[in-house]
Parts: sequence; structure tokens; C-alpha cells
Amino acid sequence: MLTKARGKLSALIQRNLSGECFSFKSLTVIFLPLLVDQAMVAILNIINSSMVSSSGAEAVSAVNMVDSVNLFMVNFFIAVATGGTVVVAQYMGRYEPKKAGEAAAQAILSCTLCALTIGVLIIVFSEPILNLLFGQAEPKVMENARIYLTGCCISYPAFAVFQAVSGALRGMGDTRSSIMLSIGMNVLVVLFNLVFINGMGLSVLGVTFSLNIARAAAAVAAVVYLLHTKHELQIKPKYFLRFSKSMQKSIMLIGLPSASEQMFFHGGKIITQTFIVSLGTMSMTAYAISMSMTILFQVPGNALNLTIMTVVGQCMGAGNVKEAKKFMHSFIIASLVLSTLVALVMLPFTPLLYQMYSPPDGIAYETFMCLLISVVGVPILWSMAFITPSALRAAGDAKFTSVAAMLSMWIVRVMLGYLLGIVLGYGIIGVVAAMVLEWGVRAVIFTLRKRGTKWYQHKVID
Repeated sequence: MLTKARGKLSALIQRNLSGECFSFKSLTVIFLPLLVDQAMVAILNIINSSMVSSSGAEAVSAVNMVDSVNLFMVNFFIAVATGGTVVVAQYMGRYEPKKAGEAAAQAILSCTLCALTIGVLIIVFSEPILNLLFGQAEPKVMENARIYLTGCCISYPAFAVFQAVSGALRGMGDTRSSIMLSIGMNVLVVLFNLVFINGMGLSVLGVTFSLNIARAAAAVAAVVYLLHTKHELQIKPKYFLRFSKSMQKSIMLIGLPSASEQMFFHGGKIITQTFIVSLGTMSMTAYAISMSMTILFQVPGNALNLTIMTVVGQCMGAGNVKEAKKFMHSFIIASLVLSTLVALVMLPFTPLLYQMYSPPDGIAYETFMCLLISVVGVPILWSMAFITPSALRAAGDAKFTSVAAMLSMWIVRVMLGYLLGIVLGYGIIGVVAAMVLEWGVRAVIFTLRKRGTKWYQHKVID
């Protein structure tokens, strides 16, 4: 009986998670390090948030509030790094490591320039930006927000270099090295937070010190690894000194639509955040805690989301559309199953996690309702809503995925969030419900796109 079951499982894996471009073993080599990475990032995020919580509700609210602006900005150069990931993956699928190395260097160059420009602009205009978006916040929250935003902007260039290197490593399938760098950076953040927040009592200022030190160290380590370690990616220092128009065009073909999507997507999140600011500091804190905890439930999906970029990119580089389709379908099913298992295991432990944040009185109900709504939506809707467009983007279908994501964000999440949260008076519970409904809309749009033929008719590399 057991032997028969093993045989069926082996046949199922061989049929759905193995092929010409990737075996099941090679997929697990890419996926498992990313799974560990995402789990570590989620756990360390909770630890960091709980440390900030010890400084009071004003600190939590300020960090969460500014992070919506941060995500709006940093996702621009993360999107450019994603363009580098896709181009590197497609060149590796075509067995051209020298070209892949050039693409990696160009992605790092672009990301660094973007980060420097964005960081300087935000520091110069930080006061009017915060007043425009969060002017209704309490004075203490705004004071913390100014400190945190400035500190984050200073760290942008180092973070951009780190993201571009990590993207290049994932593009060639070296996820183990990328997660070691990621874990190292996040562990440093936690360790320095212990020193600056818990040890020295520096609150939000301590968070900014931790971010800058950890991100600078990670950027240096990433570049040293890329240049001085033996791996498939053939990259030389001279590649950083010249600007290749053709390579930049390939990267931006994916990067710019993705960047536009991320800017509009997180712009919608900022507008949503302004709704929440108007509901008061307690609602802001409840929302921040619930969203921090939700990340833990999205760990398998996020790991598969990163993996699919490499897998589909290399399949398309090898000209194997049939296999790209198969892996897209299999990854969505895998995300659904794994996310459901994580939810069943983790939900009983959420009261313990909640207490780690030292929450103020009176927010438990709102926090748990927001968490429950989002957790239910993760296995059912999130997988199709986010893994599918990542796969389409890796095939070169960046423009459609970006436009569709922007429209669903603004029409559904922003407008419906305002209607449910503010007009109808459901508060942050209504805002989170609108977010999950928007996942459903995205899922329908991208599933229909996946069933067509246009998504794989794009040319990314020469």
C-alpha cells in the first residue's frame, strides 16, 4: 500500500514538477533556499516590529506609515532589479553566461542610479510629502515619521545594490547565495535593533541606524561575492564602467512597466494608509500588527513567486513555452496547498504572536479580524493573483500585467476600501476586506491572460 502511494506521488511529481529545462531536484534546489529566506524574513520582521512596539504605539504607527512611502519608492528600483533577473534568466536559459554577466552589471548600475536620485529627492521634499499624506497624524507620530523617512532614504543606494545582486543570482538559479546574503542582512538588523532600541533606548532613530549599517554591510558583501566567487555568471569589474544601451533596453522592457505598476500599486497603498490615519493611532497600530503577522502566512507563496521568475525566464530563454505553461500551473497549485497547510498550523499560535507586539488595550478584535480575513484569502486568491503575473512578466508580458494590476488596485482596493472603511464605517476591517477582494479580481484577470497566447509572444533578449 505504502509502495503504491509512493509510486503515485513520484509519478505526479514527474508529470507536473519535472521536465527538459528543470528536474524536480533542480527546482527544489532553487525553491527551498528561497522558502527558508522568506520564513526568516517574516520571522525577523515580526521580531523587529515587536522591538519597535516596545517604544509605544506612536513608534509603530510612524514606522508603518512611512513604510508605505518607502515601499512606493524602493519598489521602483526593485522592479528594475526584476528586469535584470528576467534578462539574466533568459540568457542563462540560452547558455550565454557572458551576456548574463553583462546584464547583471547593467542592472546594478541602473538600480544604484535610481536609488540615489530617489533618495535625494525624498530627503529634500520629506516635509511637504509627510504633511500632504499624513497631516492628520498626531504630532509625536509625525516627529518619528520624519526621522525614520530620512534614515531610510540614506540607505536606499546600498539596498538597491543588494537587490540587484540578489536578483542576478536568482536569475541564474543561485538562490542559496542570495538567501545567505538576505538572512545575513536581516539578522544584522535584528542585532543592531537590540543594541539601539532595547539597549540604548533610541526608538525610531535606532531603527534607522540598524537599517543603514545592515544594508551597507549586505551591499558590500553582495558585490564582493559577485566579483570574487566562482559561479556560472561571468561578470567583470569593467562591465560596471560602461553603459550598454542594448542591455539597458532589455532590462527596462521588463523593469519600467513593472516599476510603473509598483509605483501605482504602492501609491494606492499610500492612499489607503491615509484612510487609516484618519481612523486614529489605535487603528493604525492594529493594521500594522495584522499586516506584519500576515507576511508569515504568505511565506510559501512568496518563495514560489520568486522561484517562478527564474523557472519561466529560463524556459522562455530555451524556447520551451510548453514547459513554462506547465510550471506556472503547478506552482499555483503548490502555493495553494502549502499556504493552506501553513494557515492550519499557524492560526492556533496567533495569540502568542500577537502578545509579542506588546499591543495597547482595545485593538485585539480589529487586529484578529484583519488577520483572519487576509489569511483566508491567501491560499484561495493570493496565489493566482501574484504568482501568475510574475510568471507572465518573466516571459516578457510586462506591459499587460502592469496595466491590469494598476487598474485593479485603484478601482477595487482604493475605491472599495474607502467605501467600506470610511463611508460605510467598517474601519480597517473594511479596508482589509477590499484588499482581499482585489486579490480576487487580479486572480480572474491573470488566469484569463494565462489561458491565451499573447503572453509568450514577446522578445526580451536579442
